[in-house]
Amino acid sequence: MSRGCKFSFHVGVVIAAITYIYFSTVFVLIDRGFGLGSSPGMLHAAVFTFLAVMCISSYRRAIFTDPGRVPVTFVPDVEDSENPIHEIKRKGGDLRYCQKCSLYKPPRAHHCRICNRCVLRMDHHCIWMNNCVGHANYKIFFVFVVYAVVACIYSLVLLVGSVTVDAQEDDEESYRIIHIISGLLLIPLSLALGFFLGWHIYLIVNNKTTIEYHEGVRAMWLAEKGGQLYSHPYDIGAYENLTEILGPKVLCWLCPTSGHLGSGLRFRTKYDKLIGSSTPD
Repeated sequence: MSRGCKFSFHVGVVIAAITYIYFSTVFVLIDRGFGLGSSPGMLHAAVFTFLAVMCISSYRRAIFTDPGRVPVTFVPDVEDSENPIHEIKRKGGDLRYCQKCSLYKPPRAHHCRICNRCVLRMDHHCIWMNNCVGHANYKIFFVFVVYAVVACIYSLVLLVGSVTVDAQEDDEESYRIIHIISGLLLIPLSLALGFFLGWHIYLIVNNKTTIEYHEGVRAMWLAEKGGQLYSHPYDIGAYENLTEILGPKVLCWLCPTSGHLGSGLRFRTKYDKLIGSSTPD
């Protein structure tokens, strides 16, 4: 399911950063280090272009893919033996109901104040995408981060090599400026995105969202205080958690899609069955 998107300042910054990194890497770092007409230069340019295309395509899909809306027909069935997990309010113990959306909240759904609606399996609202990260676009978002990390590290390695070579020669002032700007951009990006990737790998392996992680810290503290052991209710094992998020086909884990069975529908995860959703991608 696609959504309309209003261009935002943060989205413009991301697009500008991708554009600058691509052109500076291909037409400065690779060209000066290997020569675009040489076999190594063409190989590096082809590989980096592939990474850039995957970054752009996954970023675009993450922006325009609706993260997941609560089905208007959803009503929690407390007597359903196949769906034994029912989340309740902390106060009162009632079933979770969103007063703003006038809908019952399925498990793992939360109301986003920025999008002004409830989002299925909401992880967080990403200002850099001008969209929420949720059930339907979480994999696409994760794949974008993977390719962005690889592209940044790749470009940073080429930058170090280019600076090393140019230090032995009389480098032009314009190229020095490009090197400085690239370094100031790539070093913090590589560190931040690398940490971010590691964080989301941890979340995927444990089948958690960022919201559930913070809620789990409090729940664990309360459980230990009461002499009980806390376990995340949606953790079904590392490999099963991976396939639940990235899809059943391992070879398609890094494809910027939310997963397909070949019929045009998303593969039905346990969460889809839990909320009774069969919404087309």
